[in-house]
Amino acid sequence: MNKPFDVSGKVVAITGGGGVLCGTMAKALAKAGAKIAVLDLIESGAKKIADEIRSNARPERSRREGRAIAVKCNVLDKESLEAAKETITAELGQVDVLINGAGGNKKEATTSPDLSFFDLSAEAVRFVFELNFIGTLLPTQVFAREMAERGTGVILNISSMNAFRPLTKIPAYSAAKAAVSNFTQWLAVHVCQNYSKEIRVNAIAPGFFLTEQNRFLLTDEKTGELTDRGRKIIEHTPMGRFGQPEELVGTVLWLLSDAAKFVTGVVVPIDGGFSAFSGV
Repeated sequence: MNKPFDVSGKVVAITGGGGVLCGTMAKALAKAGAKIAVLDLIESGAKKIADEIRSNARPERSRREGRAIAVKCNVLDKESLEAAKETITAELGQVDVLINGAGGNKKEATTSPDLSFFDLSAEAVRFVFELNFIGTLLPTQVFAREMAERGTGVILNISSMNAFRPLTKIPAYSAAKAAVSNFTQWLAVHVCQNYSKEIRVNAIAPGFFLTEQNRFLLTDEKTGELTDRGRKIIEHTPMGRFGQPEELVGTVLWLLSDAAKFVTGVVVPIDGGFSAFSGV
């Protein structure tokens, strides 16, 4: 335990790695010495993050920093995931850590004055649920198989505040993230009981961070001012602001490292106190 938060040398696969939050995690983990596979359906996004990691590596630590590859991958296609795993294994080695970060919402699965709950498209709801939940389950099946065979590994899922308290307007996303939290707890028990007690499964539940998936709900597209929804969130967040992507990093490092060696099956809120506040 001389270096309890050490992740150096670990091979980390991050789905949705081209996005704002997971891209930030990828860069921070690379800086800490991990070898990063940035997986994303949008290859250009994955390449951008991998290029930034390589270009930002400090010369004096080039052997420890800057190892990153971009891999195009569809988390809803098992063959695509298997191909991604083969690429990662060939270039970086066996995956030690899987971060299931792919996910998102869709306007067509979001209620509004122009779209009632009764008119939500089943196709849109199905898309959101599959992207978030099935897009967590399938990568876990593919990458955790080798973890089970060798008896070690770490899985980190990305849940949401919506799993703690379902938010108005986004029934599909809330339900899907609740499924991710439940699956995290189920899988943590399952792998310990059936494969190895050295495999840990946890999740983080970010509060409110401005990303492309929620910006249209929290800020006005024309003025950039907070919407009524955005103001309500700030009013119900004791810290009185949205989170910064970098503020996820400390918890992620903790959960991936030996500092959390006896922690499994938990969903950690990173929310500025939102989940603790009753409103009065």
